[in-house]
Amino acid sequence: MSQQQPQRPQDQQQPIKYGDVFNVQGDLGMKPVAPADASMMQAAETVVLGKTGKGAAASTMQSAAAKNERAGFVGHNQGTDVAGDQGVAIAEIQLPGRRTITESIGDQVVGEYSAAAPLTPPSAAGGRVGAITIGEALEAAALAAGGKPVEWSDAAAVQAAEVRAAGRTTTAPGGVGAAAQSAATLNARTSRNEDKTKLADVLTDASEKLPRDKAATRRDAEGVVRAEVRNDPNLTTYPGGVAAAVAAAARLNQSDNKRDSTN
Repeated sequence: MSQQQPQRPQDQQQPIKYGDVFNVQGDLGMKPVAPADASMMQAAETVVLGKTGKGAAASTMQSAAAKNERAGFVGHNQGTDVAGDQGVAIAEIQLPGRRTITESIGDQVVGEYSAAAPLTPPSAAGGRVGAITIGEALEAAALAAGGKPVEWSDAAAVQAAEVRAAGRTTTAPGGVGAAAQSAATLNARTSRNEDKTKLADVLTDASEKLPRDKAATRRDAEGVVRAEVRNDPNLTTYPGGVAAAVAAAARLNQSDNKRDSTN
């Protein structure tokens, strides 16, 4: 990996900055590592690679962001303007038996590593065909935050994603939106977390459960984020959850479109 793990004392006097954990410079290097950026990278890794890699950029960012949040340097839903304006990107180059993965924030590389190529190529930038759909983003949320009990905010986000994917104004009976709403209702009456329905129970194979699917766009992401925030007691999105996954898919699609237009 091209980055080092953050190492700071427990009573840290300054925030951990991107320049402390990645080989980056300029404006990004001076920014504190923020939870919203880590969530965005986690969702992007899950959408593109099928999982969040151990020792990859997302795990490094999550560790640093958690320390910064505990120390009071950043808020739970805070992000940097660099990631917010320019987004995150993951590119993959397939070689015989190997693949090289590059992760970036804005125009700066924060991670580059090589791994054995899987027997079945993943849906990845550089290796996938076509844009990332809303259904695929929901499946990514099932992987990234699958153990989370379904709450009202999750159900609202899933419903918003479903209606945008299907081009409808209401959710379909028996669809993922209805299943998420039913799960949230049941979970509100269930005391033990282990007995509650989890996101993975609702969103696994979401692409097959949607009546229709479409490529995730920025407008789709904005609608899903609004739905999740409106129904969350703290008015925030869940790291790696439904809104984060759809937002990551939309950003990656937008980045691919920009690259295609310049080629």
